[in-house]
Amino acid sequence: MPYPEMMLTPMRAELTNNGFTELRTEQDVEDAFSNAEGTMLIMVNSVCGCAAGAARPGVIESLINDKKPSKLYTVFAGQDLDATATARLHMMPFPPSSPSVALFKDGKIVHMVERKNIEGYKYIEIAENLKSAYNQYC
Repeated sequence: MPYPEMMLTPMRAELTNNGFTELRTEQDVEDAFSNAEGTMLIMVNSVCGCAAGAARPGVIESLINDKKPSKLYTVFAGQDLDATATARLHMMPFPPSSPSVALFKDGKIVHMVERKNIEGYKYIEIAENLKSAYNQYC
């Protein structure tokens, strides 16, 4: 059962206030992928502690870089169910994981940061992981 939207507002805003567009429906995700030329980052947001303490701050910090994705999106696991499921189809062959961060180039996944690469890591380590991918693909 999804959390009350009032509880999620600050978790959503942490990303949207930093340039991310929320994809809340299956159609939103498909529209993003229909215009997938260039680089695109999708963060699978979550209510868990590692999302708050590491993933969201790490993703935001990663954007302080000369090279970065041209499009920034987010879906919310456990909340926007259809959007998340559709985004995860594009993240195959990686298994569903939240939080997680996927970098795409021209609609193809080129880098994935799974929960196992977030939980137990500091936000700066996540940022450096992503910056390295941006420098290679963006």
